[in-house]
Amino acid sequence: MKIVVAIKQVPSRDSALQPDSSARWVKENDLTYEINEPDAYALEEALQLKEKHGGEVIALCAGPERASSTIREALAKGADRAIHILTPDPSQYDSLGIATLLANSIGDENPDLVLTGLQSDDYGYGQTGVVLAELMDRAHASIVMQVEVMSGSIRVKRELEDGWFQHVVLPLPAVLTIQSGIAKLRYATLMGIKKARTKEVKQVEATPGGAPTVILERVYAPERSKQITLLEGTPQEQAEKLAAKLKNEVRVL
Repeated sequence: MKIVVAIKQVPSRDSALQPDSSARWVKENDLTYEINEPDAYALEEALQLKEKHGGEVIALCAGPERASSTIREALAKGADRAIHILTPDPSQYDSLGIATLLANSIGDENPDLVLTGLQSDDYGYGQTGVVLAELMDRAHASIVMQVEVMSGSIRVKRELEDGWFQHVVLPLPAVLTIQSGIAKLRYATLMGIKKARTKEVKQVEATPGGAPTVILERVYAPERSKQITLLEGTPQEQAEKLAAKLKNEVRVL
């Protein structure tokens, strides 16, 4: 089974984020980067499927030169080889643009499965995997919690709302977006890190993106404010008003 896993490099979660001079993104000079956590779960699922059924796992990443460290991490964890689409300025591409780059690079590989994370930790659109499936004209399922390989098809478990799940059978080849927490993430071993140095990383230049369909207008820190609300009425009326606010405004009930 040949599996392609789309991974992305994003700012680490403990980075101090500040808007840049354009106010359309954050200052990148002092940031540290890591693999997008939802994509790490997609990679883990691909590696486990390979261990069960054999085959090959290919890491696919669109990003600038610095993304090579994230690619090497995927190789150290067990991916067999990688494809790096060099995009000096990823902000030029929206979800459709990135999905187009990925689809063009995947075409010659003809994989049985393409896995992506549910969404990215930086933009959080949750669209790339779905758009990729449409561009490749392949069966697709999102928010996948479990994958079972069958003869010529797969059976997946999807997470729905309110604790409900859905089981779907899809023909191969297919594209899946993987839910975070599907399995316990592995660490790269010392041997894996050494082997990663010799594994193939194919670099391809990104084609110029068309006019983005989504434009990020402004990035800013959330505004903090304090407000006091006095609840009037009898104790019972006050309790009812408080419960309504906790449910409808604060959304903790």
